[in-house]
Amino acid sequence: MMDRDNKILKIDKMTDNPFLNMYDVTARNCAGGIFHYYFASRGEGENLKCLTRENTPEGIMIYAILKEDPSKVVLVKQYRYPINDFVYEMPAGLADAGERMETTAVREFHEETGMTLELYEGGDPALRNAFYTTVGLTDESVSVLYGFAAGNPNGDSREATEDIEVVIADREEAKRILREEKVAMKCAQSLIHFLHADPEKPFAFLDMD
Repeated sequence: MMDRDNKILKIDKMTDNPFLNMYDVTARNCAGGIFHYYFASRGEGENLKCLTRENTPEGIMIYAILKEDPSKVVLVKQYRYPINDFVYEMPAGLADAGERMETTAVREFHEETGMTLELYEGGDPALRNAFYTTVGLTDESVSVLYGFAAGNPNGDSREATEDIEVVIADREEAKRILREEKVAMKCAQSLIHFLHADPEKPFAFLDMD
């Protein structure tokens, strides 16, 4: 595969796995030298983002507060194989082919927490755009959606590979988690918003004007 500019000269797929693969890029650096760069992607073939230059999200993250008590936020404490440990995260998941991000959010939130999600539609739409996660390692991008959670947490819809504890955190617990626990970066950033939000206007930070 050849890119349309002179930075990427060749892309070789190194693995053949479901969901995620490694790629070896033969590239030209700023001094004109040739080197190899490696990254992971959920994309395939001509749909790789380094070829299309399109930022289509693979999945979503959900920032959800309790509808009955906006001073509490819904987190998941999930086992992750790369660190062989549990880490605090916001509920999240991958989109099915052709699925709208809003549909993905409602489905994944229920699958991970057992709760229902009522999406918040206010704020600046730009803050729901796809944003890259760890762009030095992968081309993955994620949209963050916001809403109100209701119901009782349960694991009835989880897959066997998902080892998850649902955590309903108030501000004091959110502070403790940030100080003492392992936390995913997107979750940490969201908890910072949560700690500074007014429960009467919990999503006011989405207004950029």
